[in-house]
Amino acid sequence: MIPQRILLWQRNDLRLHDREDLHRAIATGAAIIPLYCFDPRQFGTTAFGFPKTGAVRAQFLLESVADLRASLRSLGSDLVVRQGLPEEVIPALVEELAIDAVYFQAEVTSEEKAVETAVTQALRDRQVTITTVWGATLYHPDDLPFPIAQLPDVFTKFRKQIEQDSPIDQAFPAPIQLPPLPAINPGDLPQLADLGLEPVTPDPRGVLTFCGGETAGKARLQAYFWKADRLRSYKQTRNGMLGADYSSKFSPWLALGCLSPRYIFEQVQAYEADRVKNDSTYWLVFELLWRDYFRFVCVQHGDRVFYRSGLRGLSIAWKQDWPRFEAWRSGQTGYPLIDANMRELLLTGFMSNRGRQNVASFLTKNLGIDWRMGAEWFESQLLDYDVCSNWGNWNYTAGVGNDARGFRYFNIPKQSKDYDPQGEYVKYWLPELARVPAKFVHQPWMLDRAAQKRYGVTIGVDYPAPIVDLAKSVQVNEAIYQAAINSIVAH
Repeated sequence: MIPQRILLWQRNDLRLHDREDLHRAIATGAAIIPLYCFDPRQFGTTAFGFPKTGAVRAQFLLESVADLRASLRSLGSDLVVRQGLPEEVIPALVEELAIDAVYFQAEVTSEEKAVETAVTQALRDRQVTITTVWGATLYHPDDLPFPIAQLPDVFTKFRKQIEQDSPIDQAFPAPIQLPPLPAINPGDLPQLADLGLEPVTPDPRGVLTFCGGETAGKARLQAYFWKADRLRSYKQTRNGMLGADYSSKFSPWLALGCLSPRYIFEQVQAYEADRVKNDSTYWLVFELLWRDYFRFVCVQHGDRVFYRSGLRGLSIAWKQDWPRFEAWRSGQTGYPLIDANMRELLLTGFMSNRGRQNVASFLTKNLGIDWRMGAEWFESQLLDYDVCSNWGNWNYTAGVGNDARGFRYFNIPKQSKDYDPQGEYVKYWLPELARVPAKFVHQPWMLDRAAQKRYGVTIGVDYPAPIVDLAKSVQVNEAIYQAAINSIVAH
């Protein structure tokens, strides 16, 4: 039966390009009612008590929803906005507007699936058809060369198999016109205060002014690929930490679905045809494959990605040391590379990939603190929080993921020297170290009292002394990790 009115439930797909659900809805000829629902559960607290969606991330979401509404209006439609539980809001709209079909993009992790189930159950006794689509990855699951239940444990095997055997579907075109909404109050966009959050004051030191929405996401791609011509050197610069263009920074728009990975892939192909095809153009697609992999891992393993023991089921004796965690979270560990990255995150909602690897390694391998605390803090703060990538990466870094390779850790002094040799990045975020020469900026505790006075920093007063000995802490935590491995072997 052809539906007459379709409710298009927007979730992490805040765009008009490459939308299978929208494409299919248009093909029916039905009236289409796009909906975004601000679910109060997304603005509660995490298990460890952090704001589930921090103010910076929430602001980006509000901007993205506003942009989607503007785009829909420009095509003759509009976006219905509601605050409330989707399993209550959607049936009410179905009743009010005599809607006979609901379309949405399915998610893969527990909280999101629970909401889908609740919506489906709430509509069970109504004459409503529910249609779900897959839309978050570069590769469609139907095109994988193996069932997801047999997903390779190692990313490299996954990558090689799909690169050899799997096609990438063409992106769906954006519509050029949409039918008007039936008579309904579209509703107002909430403000941060309505979501229980304080207003955001952007830190002027942020690497980029991130503005939410498909319009801004496409503009960022245009600027990075075509205007600044940075894609040609992406592989060489991607491990940077300071500045706007050392990496693409597409991740916030990917996380909310303002940009589709297939759209990015097609733009890479156009760039390769028009400018250059090299290791860098390949490497950007390579990074999109990691996003795919973590999403498929979450489909394969379900809730295990959130367990303390991780995908490997390792019973490691993690600590929940709140004073040290607070030092890590606030950028007060006494290790400048760690502190600069954590302060950047706190003030801007963003951190480089290189920074994320270092701070996660420090939390788990030097402090021995429960990795889930770090994962939840990232969930709260990161502009580009993606549930699968975030929890998958934390599993990996903590050594409990399915691609873990023993007790691997980042050597913080070497990383500091390799990626910030002159201390430009740490001085940018740690002004108390601004006068310390490059030789000492990553180990300011080595300065004697006279030098501290000369460079305007008193260790323990202006900047903290190290909260842990790097070498000794690695030895201690490696022993704890090895005990967990031995326990599994023994059983």
